[in-house]
Amino acid sequence: MRSHLLNDATAESYRRSVTEGVERVAAKLAATRRPFSGVTPAELAPVIDAVDLDRPLGDASAALDELEDVYLRDAVYFHHPRYLGHLNCPVVIPAVLGEAVLSAINSSLDTWDQSAGGTLIERKLIDWTTGRIGLGPAADGVFTSGGTQSNLQAMLLAREEAKTKDLAKLRIFSSECSHFSVQKSATLLGLGADAVISIPVDRNKRMQSVVLAAELEACRAEGLVPMAIVATAGTTDFGSIDPLPEIAALADEYGAWMHVDAAYGCGLLASRTRRHLLDGIERADSVTVDYHKSFFQPVSSSALLVRDGATLRHATYHADYLNPRRAVTELIPNQVDKSLQTTRRFDALKLWMTLRVMGADGIGELFDEVCDLAREGHALLAADPRYDVVVEPQLSTLVYRYVPEAVTSPAEIDRANLYARKALFASGEAVVAGTKVDGRQYLKFTLLNPETTAADIAAVLDLIAGHAEQYLGETLVHA
Repeated sequence: MRSHLLNDATAESYRRSVTEGVERVAAKLAATRRPFSGVTPAELAPVIDAVDLDRPLGDASAALDELEDVYLRDAVYFHHPRYLGHLNCPVVIPAVLGEAVLSAINSSLDTWDQSAGGTLIERKLIDWTTGRIGLGPAADGVFTSGGTQSNLQAMLLAREEAKTKDLAKLRIFSSECSHFSVQKSATLLGLGADAVISIPVDRNKRMQSVVLAAELEACRAEGLVPMAIVATAGTTDFGSIDPLPEIAALADEYGAWMHVDAAYGCGLLASRTRRHLLDGIERADSVTVDYHKSFFQPVSSSALLVRDGATLRHATYHADYLNPRRAVTELIPNQVDKSLQTTRRFDALKLWMTLRVMGADGIGELFDEVCDLAREGHALLAADPRYDVVVEPQLSTLVYRYVPEAVTSPAEIDRANLYARKALFASGEAVVAGTKVDGRQYLKFTLLNPETTAADIAAVLDLIAGHAEQYLGETLVHA
């Protein structure tokens, strides 16, 4: 069994196995004609259930053969131009190269004596990102598993920096379109979901700062403590960006921690034409970025950035076997001192390789392309009488609803849109997402693939309309 360990004696075996795996994936990517096979859970589950994990196949080639049946054949392929579903991006090759390297070396980014150069690379990327944001010379941060973890740590810091330890008095303010992880964080931190005050949005799905001001004043009048204001720079459903300068001014006035959830909108940091959409983010106390959304990185690649690096101490715990207190005085850079995680992958290497090969402008150009595409898609939807589109996009998301020509009930239209999405997914020809707006069922394009064209969008809209019309026609017949 030692022949399977990666070391100096097995380097050639490693090369052969990984090369074969890469060749299989490359062949699959080249031959994929649809984003999804259309397989159902009922069809795929027996195939996987039939695998006896206590009877190994013995070699990598056989395992790769089996993998075709249990995974590769039916995977959802985000690189396909008609994958228009969730916030999943196609990935850039330099980042995949970085993934291959980091997996083989297997550094753990918790302490210097496990990562050495990896520690300094991550710190350099943190400095680069805080510089792009404009957080100032005292800024710091750490890579995380994703936006939910970043938001949780930000709320932890805000709680510890609040002017009271009476958790019952603490309040968090976020828009009604903010990410659900804000409520989850409040619960995990002992505040309860009721501690989150939801602020209504305007017709462009941006937080209404006037209402926020009123709620902050009411909070103060009741003797409560405005712990944090969470502004979103790229909401999950609409890609909307809250009014960051106005929110920053209110955070200053009421002494609240300002957190910007830019998990989606962080790609604007690399844009040469749209960076101004993030004006005001430099005034935040903390910022979430998901490189695995708009920087075209493989999952996971995310970070939490803070204006004052000293606040990261609230996540610091010392263990004699790992990061003893003396390491601080010895100036040993242990990243575990900043993180909620202990063992942690060297995910920063993927972004490092991307920047060293493509540069920030290359990333920004790709993100600008999908934002431009969203504008084209919005024009198509606005001109199409079959559809109602909600808002003009700030980033690359379009929320819309099929509306039949013949008058029918809103509930029936809801069912037609749900049916169309499910039928499209089952066909495997395209993947779109769904959401609700004012209680009604809508569909969603999340455009993160620069290879997607306006023609792809038009074709998918025709497919959706066809499925919806089929549903309504069958309903009418059965009625």
